[in-house]
Amino acid sequence: MNTTFLTFAVLLFLATVLAIEGIHLYWMSHYGAQAKRIAARLEFSSTANQGGGQPLSILKDHKLSDSQWLVQLLADVPGVHTLDRALKQAGMKITVGRFVGYTFACAAMGPVLGVLLSLKVPVQIAIGCALAVAPWLTVRRKRSQRLKQLERQLPDATDLIARSLRAGHSFASALGMLADEMAEPLGAEFRTAFDEINYGVSMNTALHNITERVPLDDLRYFVIAVLIQRESGGNLAEILTNIGYIIRERLKLFGKVRALSAEGRLSAWILALLPFVIVGILAVLSPGFIKIFWTDPSAEKLAFICVGMMAVGILWMRKIVRIRV
Repeated sequence: MNTTFLTFAVLLFLATVLAIEGIHLYWMSHYGAQAKRIAARLEFSSTANQGGGQPLSILKDHKLSDSQWLVQLLADVPGVHTLDRALKQAGMKITVGRFVGYTFACAAMGPVLGVLLSLKVPVQIAIGCALAVAPWLTVRRKRSQRLKQLERQLPDATDLIARSLRAGHSFASALGMLADEMAEPLGAEFRTAFDEINYGVSMNTALHNITERVPLDDLRYFVIAVLIQRESGGNLAEILTNIGYIIRERLKLFGKVRALSAEGRLSAWILALLPFVIVGILAVLSPGFIKIFWTDPSAEKLAFICVGMMAVGILWMRKIVRIRV
């Protein structure tokens, strides 16, 4: 084999390897993870040395959206923080911006279905509004389920803290044990509070933050009892044991009320769904009979009146069968 060609091939291979290595080193030094950490530390140091900068917080910053311009737009909308709090209470990881996008996407399905089914504009608007409410109803349902699960876990949590206090542990270490041993979602909430305390947040602030994240009356009683005991003294283990007993008895009473009102709730569901089921069956068996409700003007007005009266009846039945304990 020609020696010159072999030497050229070896040199070309070495040049290619060195070029790739040089590009890799350049990328890592400017855009790698270590370079980003160094840049973040330098930016943090420069910000900390400026006197007129924003006050630093050790609490985690929560963004309303991944897009900066959408964050600035949502920041001025009233009620956006209430929606953000509801998403966090539901245990959903999506941001407010993404939730708004889902809402607009569902609302846009109304005109699309209206065009495909040749419906009139008022019907399209009504379908779009009904579909736009679907994401919020999903959030409320998940939030209610999560809060109920938290409420069921709370008596066991108070008993665990009381046993830890009787064993000689401090209240802060009892919170850490609770965060490690309690299942989700209550364990995650107390883990957040325990981390806040370790990072320097005061005990009172960390406990108040729990009540903001979890709006349960029983949890507020728990926090109030702990704060009063820290100010005035007393047997905290006995207090927490009594709180756990009261919560369990209230849950038992609530279960009895639900069992006694099950027939009424089932009747309400049947009365609420029966008109829509009948309309659906008639639309399949006799399309011409139902078609009059969106072709004749008088029938359209009558349909809107009927839907409005059914909505009022559903809300009234819901108020009757919901019994607070």
